Amino acid sequence: MHRRLLCAAALVLGLFALGTSAQAASDYPNRPVKIIVPFPAGGTSDIMGRLIADELGKELKQPFIVDNRGGAGGAIGTELAARAAPDGYTLLLSGIGTNAVIHGFTAPKPGYAESDFVHISQLAAGPNVLVVNPSFPAKTFQEFVAWVKANPGKFSYGQVTASSGHLTTEYLKQSAGLDMVGIPYKGGAPALNDVLANQIPGMFTNQDVVLPHVKAGKLRALVVTSAQRNPLYPDVPTVAESGYPGFSAVSWTGLSAPKGTPQAVIDKLQAAMAKAFAEPAARAKLERSGFIVSTSNPPDYTRFVNSEVARWSEVIRVGGLKAE
Repeated sequence: MHRRLLCAAALVLGLFALGTSAQAASDYPNRPVKIIVPFPAGGTSDIMGRLIADELGKELKQPFIVDNRGGAGGAIGTELAARAAPDGYTLLLSGIGTNAVIHGFTAPKPGYAESDFVHISQLAAGPNVLVVNPSFPAKTFQEFVAWVKANPGKFSYGQVTASSGHLTTEYLKQSAGLDMVGIPYKGGAPALNDVLANQIPGMFTNQDVVLPHVKAGKLRALVVTSAQRNPLYPDVPTVAESGYPGFSAVSWTGLSAPKGTPQAVIDKLQAAMAKAFAEPAARAKLERSGFIVSTSNPPDYTRFVNSEVARWSEVIRVGGLKAE
């Protein structure tokens, strides 16, 4: 009798929890939702966060507000999101640096683990582009590789430590056996300015940042790092088609929530993301900058994030890279 009473009580509690979760989802959101963007305003991540906020606000009829919390390469804002109440009212703009690359370094370790998040949906991915000053002698990627191999240690590139451009460069060095020297910079903008001024010959950086300079002839794009050619760089080959099959390295972003956020809320957010970015107008905002829209679901996004952690951890290990 006692066991039957316990089982009945457990069933009632389970049904109550399901009912509460369903009720929370049906009412969600009933107040503004915060999306933590773990980088300062004005950059690519900020643009992505504000686009998600705008589109989810339209779909779910509540304000979605971007909260920029920069610092420590994105670790400060990401940790804040990990420690937030798991109620669906604090979300995270997740991305390659803060949710994959950072976990490959032995120190300093971030104050969060990837298991602290529920990954809702990827949003978009874009390649890095190898750009050089027009005065650099190589006109093609093959000529670039040949020049670097003939001049070991003489090609210096702008390096923002632990950025996707840094890791992409290291990945290429390992794949092609190149000896190049990274010149550390605190941000991508000053590094790019030095490439434009011919203080350093080149660097890998995000495709949206350099597109205006490439179009103006102030930079030469030699290769993109996505698996397929990018629509905004149709004449620029991929690394994979240039003699290194399987090479792919993209910057990506998505939407995540603290672990413990009700599944029904996660499902509602994922459905809203998929619906919003299936619309041509929303997709066009990303595609104009060379990003490929790639909305997904929680299992697929989680598998993707975990695969990126493994991939970049190995690149970091082989290269003996340090975060500082």
